[in-house]
Amino acid sequence: MAKARAVTWSEPGADGLGEAVGVLREWRAEGTPAQLHPGDLGWFWRSGAAATAAAVRLWRGHGGRVLAVGLLDGPDLLRLAFAPDVRRNEELARRLAGDVTEPGHGVLPEGRVNVEAPADSPLLDLLAAEYGWRTDEPWTPLARGLADPVEEPGVRVEVVGPERAEAFAAVHRSAFGGRRFTAERWHAMAAGLPYADGRSLVAYDGRGEPVAAVAVWSAGPGRPGLLEPMGVHAGHRGRGYGAAITRAAAAALRELGASSATVSTPTANTAAVATYEAAGFHRRPETHDRYRDASNRP
Repeated sequence: MAKARAVTWSEPGADGLGEAVGVLREWRAEGTPAQLHPGDLGWFWRSGAAATAAAVRLWRGHGGRVLAVGLLDGPDLLRLAFAPDVRRNEELARRLAGDVTEPGHGVLPEGRVNVEAPADSPLLDLLAAEYGWRTDEPWTPLARGLADPVEEPGVRVEVVGPERAEAFAAVHRSAFGGRRFTAERWHAMAAGLPYADGRSLVAYDGRGEPVAAVAVWSAGPGRPGLLEPMGVHAGHRGRGYGAAITRAAAAALRELGASSATVSTPTANTAAVATYEAAGFHRRPETHDRYRDASNRP
């Protein structure tokens, strides 16, 4: 197993985002634990390249090789991915544990923070056993294999281009109860590097109203793809549109060459879990973040 010696971290800068996206693509593989996907960076790109670069952390080892990539997905959540040969490397895990637990290292701020990492990374156990971090609420990953064709969604679904950006944005705002996602943010997302392997879809009802939307992200042929995000307009829930747009998302990922379609949702969101299962997705073992409460800062 490769050693993680002389490990340092840095922000990539906007010019270095291509390297981060590239290694995340290379690291995704079937049969491995879920971890940060290039599509996660793609969705974050709605805030622009500069903001994305400021939220990404790269840990490099000997010779400048990237060993781990982190995304500060909001001010208090660090989501991580590791190169396959160091994912279970305890030396690297200890280095990252020191970086994430000490606010002075600049990776995470003071107060309550969360870390998401692959389930088999020793980092999670180290944070719990040696730093007193706690286990947060469970998430349910789900996946659908794409070796066989996907059934028709049963509703009209269109690929979003610039002219339909506002329809996508309107569904997203209604589904998630926010006002920040606009057509301009869709354009920023679509201009990002990961969107070269991405698509946005909108489903319409019989009256031509946009009722559901999803963004999908391929990591390249033969690799797992990602749904992020999927939402149903608040005025059109309970009519099967979530399962319909999810089937369309799986079909889009198959066209992009993905080996499977994956998604993750809080286990407590039983309606979302049921929607994905209705679209042919199967549950995988639950995952848990680790979190540091303000009371157990080192």
